[in-house]
Amino acid sequence: MFFVEFILIAALTVVGIYVFVCKVLSSDIFFSAWMKIAVPVSTDLEDDMIFFIEDLCKHEIAPGAATTTAQFILRFGLVAVMLVGGILVTAGSLSIPMFILFLLFAGRVYDPFTSCFMLMAEVFSALVSVKRMKQIDATPEQTGTNVCNNKGYDIEFKNVVFSYNEEPVLKGVSFVAKQGEVTALVGLSGSGKSTASKLAARFWDADSGTITLGGVDVKTVEPETLFKNYAIVFQNVMLFDETVMENIRLGRGDATDEEVMAAARAAQCEEFIQRLPQGYQTNIGENGSALSGGERQRISIARALLKNAPIVLLDEATASMDAESETLIQDALSVLLKDKTVMVIAHRMRTVANADKIVVLDDGKVSEMGTPAALMKKGGLYAHLVELQQGK
Repeated sequence: MFFVEFILIAALTVVGIYVFVCKVLSSDIFFSAWMKIAVPVSTDLEDDMIFFIEDLCKHEIAPGAATTTAQFILRFGLVAVMLVGGILVTAGSLSIPMFILFLLFAGRVYDPFTSCFMLMAEVFSALVSVKRMKQIDATPEQTGTNVCNNKGYDIEFKNVVFSYNEEPVLKGVSFVAKQGEVTALVGLSGSGKSTASKLAARFWDADSGTITLGGVDVKTVEPETLFKNYAIVFQNVMLFDETVMENIRLGRGDATDEEVMAAARAAQCEEFIQRLPQGYQTNIGENGSALSGGERQRISIARALLKNAPIVLLDEATASMDAESETLIQDALSVLLKDKTVMVIAHRMRTVANADKIVVLDDGKVSEMGTPAALMKKGGLYAHLVELQQGK
């Protein structure tokens, strides 16, 4: 009886430890602490990767770690059964046939617990997902009018403050991106460049301060109406399991095939599209898996050119291209973006050397502003970044 009680107590102990570990690993306190240690706070180009890591930690790592720990303890429990049984056999308290029987019995006891642990891991993962869905549902919906009565397409930031996960990102940022000019946002990683561009398109609302489009506060305009004025090219390109033609046509649904092909040529897509088996009718797979990074980027640019919106946001638009393709794209953009409000976010200073205005962000604040030539003479952060990348 002692041996049976030992097995049952060990199994129940494992269950208790497993539940405790799952609770701890899936708790907000543990998750917040782990993220602060494992992932440095960033609010720039790393935002999407941080979201991915958060999902991975909550949905995969925490339940997986708990399950692995529990299974290890289970295996250790079987070892303990063998050790205790061996001691009892040596002492003459247990016969060898009975010992073998207990080993078989122990395996039968522990196997259902293993299946139970796997099921519990799925349950904990589902609970985390449900909690996040509730958080999304509780997020206030952005509202506004269906008409944007803007006068022109100047974008102005007035003392804008914004926090991400309670961490301050933009701290009183003020600047104007004028229509017909290229305004470049530069700075160190995490300085808030990409955040500023997303606020301009009202992906989020600023905590305080105002962002205006042609004199109209973007908070007063319904996001879908506002977004009609924007063409956006992000570094992380989103493509669909469709043909090249239809992926580009997403920029403007009523565009003709000829207009789509004209945009593709302007974005230097023609060369690689002609190499595809069915040309423009080739299915490129989920998220453009059949294409290289540079080719995916050029399709995204073609989509933006096809939309021909009055405002263009380029976030590391040429990051995945070789030097030759980047030069061709820069030439195409310089012509096709004429008379538009253009905001460019880049880490490589040579991509914004011809910008009309440079806004240098440092730790969420505007540290410098002016033409590239003026900022080089000033010898501040912009000049330092240029010299650093030139190897001086």
